[in-house]
Amino acid sequence: MTNRMFILFVTAVAIVFALVALRVSNDYYLTAAYTVLQFVVLATAWNILGGYTGYVNFGSAAFFAIGAYSTVALHKAFEAPIPIVIIAGTVAAGLAGLALGYLTMRLKGIFFSIASLALAVVLLTFVVNWQYVGGARGSYIILTDPVPLGLPRYTHLLFIIMTGLAAVSLMVARAIERSFIGEGLAAIRDDELAAESFGVPTLRLKLFAAVVSGGMMGMAGTTFPYFVSYIEPSAVFNLSYAINSIAMPLIGGMGSWLGPFVGAVLLGTVQQVVQVSISSAWNLLIVGGLLVSFVTLAPQGIVGGIKSLLASGKRHAK
Repeated sequence: MTNRMFILFVTAVAIVFALVALRVSNDYYLTAAYTVLQFVVLATAWNILGGYTGYVNFGSAAFFAIGAYSTVALHKAFEAPIPIVIIAGTVAAGLAGLALGYLTMRLKGIFFSIASLALAVVLLTFVVNWQYVGGARGSYIILTDPVPLGLPRYTHLLFIIMTGLAAVSLMVARAIERSFIGEGLAAIRDDELAAESFGVPTLRLKLFAAVVSGGMMGMAGTTFPYFVSYIEPSAVFNLSYAINSIAMPLIGGMGSWLGPFVGAVLLGTVQQVVQVSISSAWNLLIVGGLLVSFVTLAPQGIVGGIKSLLASGKRHAK
């Protein structure tokens, strides 16, 4: 399937999802689906740097928080419309990815991982002491009527927006994977020194991946303050964002656009069911158990394992 056909297909599916959502009156289903789609964006964003390039990012929550608190700041200052805050939060998180990448990616990958974790700690300290966005006590972000586009409730609007953001993230990831940029990133992942010796512009490609990955993570966080209405540092800098954004691509399969999508839908759905039927305290335990199981038994993930089985079947058929 060409990129143009893929874009048309994903757009059509997103429109169908949006139309179906308009007929759903139970807010639980919409909020649960919103959360799963949010993890689709986060997992896809992480995979661009972690899966395609081989640089593990432990600071997903930091970029997510940049997007979320950009929304808080702009809403308090100007009551900026949602499209503006999405663009602003995405750009701010992308610039943070550029700064972090420029400072650390001249060294080996482990230093980037440590620096990304440090970024989350530094940003948490900054936000806790930034009183304009609520500081440690948090801040309320209330959307007032009427709901744009004549939609029934803001829950429908936020679900439709997140559906669009998830569709965009999948399109971007697949376009990168199928381009010369994706080939360069794969070369860096496999052997960075060899890639440099063959003339691959490794630093520029790594910075590109850091910007796109960070920007998409920030994009996932821009609508979060509207979704929860009350935002505080502990909710945004939550360990679950860092763990899920790594676990979902690993379980689904790193190195392809489809793996993070499969992992996010599977694991995100399981977490939503467990949260309602048992307790949200079990979520991280489930993630940890599945992560250990897949790393041990199926290190290529679901998509990678299926591809290996199909390739093995073709070889035997010959």
